[in-house]
Amino acid sequence: MSIGIWQVLIIVVLVFLLFGAGRLPRVMEDLAKGIKSFKKGMSDDSKSSDNSPDKPSDKSEKSE
Repeated sequence: MSIGIWQVLIIVVLVFLLFGAGRLPRVMEDLAKGIKSFKKGMSDDSKSSDNSPDKPSDKSEKSE
């Protein structure tokens, strides 16, 4: 089951009715910032889990 053109048009009309044409660019900008922040947080989280203290780091192996 996929979304058809009529469903998309109904959603667009409802968004315009709820937010209005004036506030819509600000809402989309805030949504984009939130998505970017989420992606950055996820990548930072994966990087910090790679450097967890449970795993020996390369520096400790080289110093021995």
